[in-house]
Amino acid sequence: VCVAASAANITPAAYDSAKKDLETTYKTEREACNSMSGNAKDVCVETAKGKEKVAMARLQHMRSGDAKDMVKVAEARSEANYEVAKEMCDDQAGNAKDVCVAKAKADHDKAKADAKANKSVVEARNDAAESKNKSDYKVASERCDAMSGNAKDSCMASARARYGQ
Repeated sequence: VCVAASAANITPAAYDSAKKDLETTYKTEREACNSMSGNAKDVCVETAKGKEKVAMARLQHMRSGDAKDMVKVAEARSEANYEVAKEMCDDQAGNAKDVCVAKAKADHDKAKADAKANKSVVEARNDAAESKNKSDYKVASERCDAMSGNAKDSCMASARARYGQ
């Protein structure tokens, strides 16, 4: 999750282009499902939908570089895997189907719990970073107080810019 904070932001043009590519890929994959029938078609459709949702979440993360968006990628992946797994269970009957659905649900619940834990970690790290930033700004501000005139103004402006205050 730490890596999320270092994700490079992409330009609006690159984002729009990538989004169009994803939409085109989804349509192509979705159309390929039309040649199938029955549950195989349903599984194919859910797989295509899931790939698109995960890819869109990744693209949003690339756009923002925000760690919270990285958590959304994990959530989208979890949801997509669950939907496909449920569809695959439709090929079975009776107890085998019940077991399959229960396993899919259990796997989904575990993945959601992991995503929630990662979300808590991200929030804690963000809070800690914000607290450290405020503390660093206070120290810099104190250093500037020892100065006067233009030097103090310049120092304070630099501190505000550096620490986003």
